[in-house]
Amino acid sequence: MNDKRLLPLFFLLLISMAIRGQTVTVLDAETGKGIANVAVYNSDKTKTTITDNEGQCDLAPFGTNQRITFKHISYETFVTSKAQLRKKGNRVYLFTKAEQLDEVVMSVSKWEQQRKDIPQKIASIDAKSIAFANPQTSADLLQQSGKVYVQKSQLGGGSPMIRGFATNRLLLSVDGVRMNNAIFRGGNVQNVISIDPFTVKNTEVIFGPGSVIYGSDAIGGVMNFFTQDPRFSYTDSLSVSGSANYRFSSANTENTTHIDLNLGHEHWASFTSLTYNSFGDLRMGAHGRDSYLRNNFVVRENGQDVLVANQDPRKQVGSAYEQINLLQKIRFQPNNMYSYNVGLYYSETSDYGRYDRLIRPNSAGDGLRSADWFYGPQKWFMGNLQMTKKGNNKFYDGVKLTTAYQFFEESRNVRDFGEEVLNNTTEKVDALSFNLDFENKKIGDLQLYYGAEYIFNHVGSTGENRNISTGESFRAVSRHPDGSQWQTLAGYINGEYRAKPNFTVLSGLRYSNVWVNADFDTTLFPFPFEEANLNTGALTGSIGMSWFAKEDLQITLNGSTGFRAPNIDDIGKVFDSEPGSVIVPNPDLEPEYAYNVDIGIRKNFNDKLILTTAAYYTYLVDALVRRDFSLGGLREIEYLGEPSNVQAIQNAANAYVYGLEFGLETYFNENWSFVGNLTVTQGIEEDDNGDESAARHAAPTFSDAHIIYKNQKLKADFFLNYNGEIAFEDLALSERSKDFIYASDANGNPFSPSWYTLNFRAQYQITNALNANLALENLTDQRYRTYSSGIVAPGFNMVVGLGYSF
Repeated sequence: MNDKRLLPLFFLLLISMAIRGQTVTVLDAETGKGIANVAVYNSDKTKTTITDNEGQCDLAPFGTNQRITFKHISYETFVTSKAQLRKKGNRVYLFTKAEQLDEVVMSVSKWEQQRKDIPQKIASIDAKSIAFANPQTSADLLQQSGKVYVQKSQLGGGSPMIRGFATNRLLLSVDGVRMNNAIFRGGNVQNVISIDPFTVKNTEVIFGPGSVIYGSDAIGGVMNFFTQDPRFSYTDSLSVSGSANYRFSSANTENTTHIDLNLGHEHWASFTSLTYNSFGDLRMGAHGRDSYLRNNFVVRENGQDVLVANQDPRKQVGSAYEQINLLQKIRFQPNNMYSYNVGLYYSETSDYGRYDRLIRPNSAGDGLRSADWFYGPQKWFMGNLQMTKKGNNKFYDGVKLTTAYQFFEESRNVRDFGEEVLNNTTEKVDALSFNLDFENKKIGDLQLYYGAEYIFNHVGSTGENRNISTGESFRAVSRHPDGSQWQTLAGYINGEYRAKPNFTVLSGLRYSNVWVNADFDTTLFPFPFEEANLNTGALTGSIGMSWFAKEDLQITLNGSTGFRAPNIDDIGKVFDSEPGSVIVPNPDLEPEYAYNVDIGIRKNFNDKLILTTAAYYTYLVDALVRRDFSLGGLREIEYLGEPSNVQAIQNAANAYVYGLEFGLETYFNENWSFVGNLTVTQGIEEDDNGDESAARHAAPTFSDAHIIYKNQKLKADFFLNYNGEIAFEDLALSERSKDFIYASDANGNPFSPSWYTLNFRAQYQITNALNANLALENLTDQRYRTYSSGIVAPGFNMVVGLGYSF
């Protein structure tokens, strides 16, 4: 009787075990974490399923010996059978797509290439590294790589420096579309903060000229940001996934929230992202130079400017700002041959103070020069459409058409202490671009990449003076000639030839033609000319080789040229560059050219120790630099009510930059490792008289060293950041005039001191869906200012982040 009662329970147990035997768990081979949204299907896709948030799925519909494919965009595809899975405990371990030398990169040809075949140095920062670093902005993302130096005039900024070049001599692109526009300036450029780091799946930085593929501006390097692509479901049903993140940092009371949502079907997918940042005034460290303190600031009381004492001199009043970023991408892939991608991007900041101008002393040295100096909202919109076709063709194996429209808006608002008039200049740029890129793999061991590009920029620029007491306003001189145009048409060809299995040659040529048209308004400013018309061309080329002398020893050698054509900012800007000086237009400009050679060595010691080193030399001819100038015979004019020395951008210098870059990776065991980087840069400018001075954008020696521990749930990093000193005699002439942002040496001369910080960060996987980040930055609370920066770096900073995925 009792045995009969137990019999149904026995059968239920057998059924439960059978069902459990049909469930498989898909895990990350490195972290052991379950992988959601893995497509699972048979050879003809008649049977499909997808893993849930825990990485599990039911294989009951599949036959015992049927071949089953596991596919995910971020992992290597895996094929097996149910019979084999049972032997492995119904677990599948997927490996992330190949990294290091086997990594696929897009930046050199705009098509996928093996990194090991590329002779140029490329730094790749993937989504996992970004999530672990948890940066506030994309400028911080670059800086935290340890390979790019970043200058900051204010908290709402970040101007990268690469191999002695910066600003409009570096090219910035997003999803294959260049962000550089006709008003990118030689002064510090903050546009990189418009890119939301939460949406970046990979960043590739090319070191050295990239003009063959990217044209004008790519002299010192190229920074490519690739944002998240919508993910297909690979099944007939709709898949829904997403994430939510929150971050807080104590140094500037940051509050950041982010959400994203992915909808995927078999042939179409959508990705939507929203991020909101709120940054308070930045607080500097406790231990350092008193000259960096913010002792006072200006307030408006009863219609008067008043200089008041700062109750907390470590608080950098005027640095707070807010930002919002939106992204919408839609992808349609009707078959394996065609793919269509649409992207809509939007970023906008609040007003944000230019901190280095807010702390600039007046001529008497007893107060501050500016009562107001802030940027209006920095706005960026981009809409792009990319169509890709793959398949055999007489002239190509792949063709990609990329079209984009971008809108940029920025403004400057300046009012001197005690003055009633606020001067505003507003710039708006409409930018159209068309790129047609081909890939051809058919010619034996030769692979060709070729294409064409057209870019058109229209610049709108206005100036206004407004009395803040009466509200009365009237026209003022604009920063740039209103209605000016910049355009370029180019064609390129790039070839990759595998001479031997261990020897690859990469070479290319590009011809670019550039037109600039600008009309000057002489009613408000005494220009001795009425227009500027530039029509110039440039031929650039590169040749390099990648040679594996041994299986574990790679040697690269690369020679390349780059150029930068004058833009509207060079030719037509009117701006007070420094106290007592004003930059005026100069329509007689020519392109500047760079000639570069670099060599790299990478040695792998049994996968336990990896050493990399690179040496480079770049020579810049006809460099566009700011020099004293004569405007209609006048060496001094009045600008904004102040007598000002006349200067202009001129082809008045040559420059040479050289340096060394070192990298080290050591793997002690599966849990512990060490990673370090060191960059040494020297730059010299030489004017027409043969006089030499330090190059402005040659960063000081900088390095980082990381001791890393990781297991399946925890990754922790204890690291050191170091910057070397730049003595007064090695400081660029343009920097010496900004003594208020520098320390003073024993002789009272400005210099940039060395500094270091000790830091710790960790990421813990609480569950498969929930993770937490903790960072303790600048543990010893140092007070320091990075080279050429206006704002003082954060003191001790605790960063807390939470992320949830579904």
